[in-house]
Amino acid sequence: MSLTISRAFVDAIVEQSRAEYPDECCGVILGPAGSGVASRLKAMVNAAHSPTFYEFDPKDLLALYREVDDKYEEIVVIYHSHTETEAYPSRTDIAYAGEPGAHYVLVSSREEIAPAIEFRSYRIIDGVVTEEEVSITD
Repeated sequence: MSLTISRAFVDAIVEQSRAEYPDECCGVILGPAGSGVASRLKAMVNAAHSPTFYEFDPKDLLALYREVDDKYEEIVVIYHSHTETEAYPSRTDIAYAGEPGAHYVLVSSREEIAPAIEFRSYRIIDGVVTEEEVSITD
């Protein structure tokens, strides 16, 4: 399993994580239904406004699912940042992972690695976390 993602999307996620620090940022990348291709990034609001937890606003989530259905798209990537810990899913992340077909991307901007970042992707299915290779394209 692997995720192929454009450098522009990686840069946008990193930029969003820095802009929303110290809170976690979050969002999705959509693609044509059935393609598995990440083609449209949609930043979301972290309704929890928390440095240790992210949550999509229920109204935003409902609007997202309607938009996805209307445009015959699918959620390819669900991403968020960890501001003080490594880019690995927390127990909460695992418990709330409800899209078995999605890549779960985590970016960490924690102080001890700054100015570098960690950018990692996982599949989370029935509570089982599997890290996957990330291929970044230009």
